[in-house]
Amino acid sequence: MSDCLFCKIIKGEIKGSIVYEDDRVLAFNDINPQAPTHVLVVPKRHITSLNDVAPEDDELIGELTRRAAAIARERGISSGGYRTVFNTNRDAGQTVFHIHLHLLGGRAMHWPPG
Repeated sequence: MSDCLFCKIIKGEIKGSIVYEDDRVLAFNDINPQAPTHVLVVPKRHITSLNDVAPEDDELIGELTRRAAAIARERGISSGGYRTVFNTNRDAGQTVFHIHLHLLGGRAMHWPPG
């Protein structure tokens, strides 16, 4: 999608603070972090929201989740705990309409989240 911010980061048209990349997944630091660790894990293929995930995307969604857990281990926050979140559509706080998993950690999280 030509006007998607995350697609532009994936293509290298906009610089991102990349923490992981392979042929299907990109992870980068959020530019407006809500915790000491705030990484966005995104598929390289554009999917607008969780509502648009199809059965053939099951493996890809698993990859996003496994990569978030691996980054949490690498950052030393896995034993203390971390939060993973998919925001879906505007009322949930999705502002970039390219599916992305937030990895948040490095501080105590509260419930309900807000």
